[in-house]
Amino acid sequence: MSEVQSAPQPMFRRAVLKLSGESFTRPGERGICMTEVVQIARQIEQAKQLGCQIAVVIGGGNILRGAHFKELSTSIQEATAHYMGMLATVINGLALQDALESMGCETRLMSAIRMDGVCEPYIRRRARRHLEKGRIIILAAGTGGPFVTTDTAAALRALELEADVLLKATRVDGVFSEDPEKNPHAVLYRELTYAAVLERNLRVMDTTAVAHCREHKMPVLVFNYRKEGNIQRAVRGEKVGTRIGEA
Repeated sequence: MSEVQSAPQPMFRRAVLKLSGESFTRPGERGICMTEVVQIARQIEQAKQLGCQIAVVIGGGNILRGAHFKELSTSIQEATAHYMGMLATVINGLALQDALESMGCETRLMSAIRMDGVCEPYIRRRARRHLEKGRIIILAAGTGGPFVTTDTAAALRALELEADVLLKATRVDGVFSEDPEKNPHAVLYRELTYAAVLERNLRVMDTTAVAHCREHKMPVLVFNYRKEGNIQRAVRGEKVGTRIGEA
């Protein structure tokens, strides 16, 4: 009698995936490219099929980055610019939601800023219940307040939802000593401590996000989402990208 080969199991029961707004468009462009969104959605759907509960926190830089917008206009208050950036993440969330649902995924788009006509308000207990029911949740509008990056929002949501890992999707293979897009000789780190990231000022996430993860011992995995299958590999716990944790 032949043995039945079991399907690969996820290493992480629950993960928060941080996607930048730039992942929703082609390099060097702005706006939303649904071809790019569908490719990411397909990877998320495949990772979900492994049995991992997935919450996605999204940025809005492909449409409008609040801090940068403020630099371009003296007539816009900085807090207002940040709120505009938060609304951009909701637009991205709607695009990702439709892409996922076109593949048969059950999703919920939740916003930290109430806009009941298009999405649910973010409520921690409700978000956890959606995850337990096997739904992919998309978390938009950051924390709902200005002067907080979506990286920090992702760290806070990972802690609130008791995730096992924060997955930081980037355009490069992990954390490097320098920007690999500018210096081809930059060194890729496979493992780093929170302290090393902060001390060396490695700009993988803002310092507040790293500090939150450090304080609560939330592991962070930084990897290249443009390589097909990397989200699934990350969920399975394979050696991909850079792992940030304790010594």
